Amino acid sequence: MPKARYTFELPTHTVDYGQEVAITDLNIDPQAQRTLNERRAQQIANNVVREAIGSIIVSQRDDGDLYIVDGQHRWRACALAGIPTIRADIHHGLNQAQEAVLFLIKNRESHKPRPIDEYHVGLTGGVPLFVDTDRILRKHDLALGSTSTNGVGAVSGVLQITDRHGSVIFDRTLTVAEDAWGRAPETWDGMLLGGIGQFLGRWGDLVDDSDLAKKINRMGTAAKWRSEILSMSSRGGFNNSGTGSRVATAYRMVVNAWNHGRTAAKRIEP
Repeated sequence: MPKARYTFELPTHTVDYGQEVAITDLNIDPQAQRTLNERRAQQIANNVVREAIGSIIVSQRDDGDLYIVDGQHRWRACALAGIPTIRADIHHGLNQAQEAVLFLIKNRESHKPRPIDEYHVGLTGGVPLFVDTDRILRKHDLALGSTSTNGVGAVSGVLQITDRHGSVIFDRTLTVAEDAWGRAPETWDGMLLGGIGQFLGRWGDLVDDSDLAKKINRMGTAAKWRSEILSMSSRGGFNNSGTGSRVATAYRMVVNAWNHGRTAAKRIEP
């Protein structure tokens, strides 16, 4: 499996650990944060134990203002519970874009934000993975977040294509899908895009995209492909279970479509 092509990087900077900060002195920048879930904050507040809150991550900007990078739900819970201060690790010298990158790094292995929140924060941070993905989507007049004729709902799926195979392959993936099935919500299904992206990522140097689109089209509509993938997954086809394996099933179907009618010497072995 290809390694990720994109990394999150921050400049060396000063951090003051374990500082006690007044709740009222802290701010939120919605462009560098996930959406605040008031219900989640209230649930934390209902059972909050001050000594167990831990430290939140804060950035002190050049004007002296303090902005929460990670921990806004604990901060809000303290406000709701009437707790006046919270412990914080304060980072100095970061701009808004770098705060967004710090947020992504801190949440990579912990309580991950929703993919769409991570996407928007990544754009704010100017992180190449998200910027490159957004650029290709815009090129195809597509938006990310919900599935429609002009929208792709599989946020994690399309980011994975770009991350593993690069923006060129993601661009080709969208082109092949639209050429094969036209512009419709089913065309942008995450399983289908994932299968095409994986195929092009592995064999893109050997195939003609227009020919691939025609062969995919001959095997049925996007809705039919999706139905067959789910059917195979439910009965264990190709040893499938879960989203990743459904993408693997889609990949195998793309391989079969490409190989259909070809001599053994010209076929691709999955």
